[in-house]
Amino acid sequence: MTEKEKMLAGELYKSWDDELIVERSRAKQLVNSLNQTKETEDHYRKQLIQDLFGTIEGEMVLEPPFYCDYGYNIHIGDGFFANHNCIFLDVCEIRIGRRVLIGPNVQLYTATHPMDRETRASGLESGKPIKIGDDVWIGGSAVINPGVSVGDNVVIGAGAVVTKDVPSNVFIGGNPAKIIRNVD
Repeated sequence: MTEKEKMLAGELYKSWDDELIVERSRAKQLVNSLNQTKETEDHYRKQLIQDLFGTIEGEMVLEPPFYCDYGYNIHIGDGFFANHNCIFLDVCEIRIGRRVLIGPNVQLYTATHPMDRETRASGLESGKPIKIGDDVWIGGSAVINPGVSVGDNVVIGAGAVVTKDVPSNVFIGGNPAKIIRNVD
């Protein structure tokens, strides 16, 4: 397997692989261009996002600045909105459903590192995908950790740190995030 194939499969991989360095560089160039756009350059912003992301289904708004690793692992449903200063570390897939609202400073991390110090010291890393269902609202400065799946119709409170899967139809918050109550 190539290092990219290992990365996408969630296995330990070498992030310093030449192919991955080139792909991160491409993403950083697109992100840099996006983050320098003016509000009046909506069409140019949309083109940059289309060039960056894996798939976009329908309408979406992403307010710069925005940061990601590769971009092509990000898949967005219709009606998506992300406020300023979001970070999506997408070494594995990030799949976001329809009508998802993301507050400012939200961080989605698929990247992770080995718990064993010797393996971690080798520089190897891995990732776990994130899935977010339909009709989700993620409050500002929330963090969603590697491997988490969020159900449909979920509200994640501002500042929450989501470390485990979240069922549908709940409001969660805190660090680590826990269910506070059901929502209709």
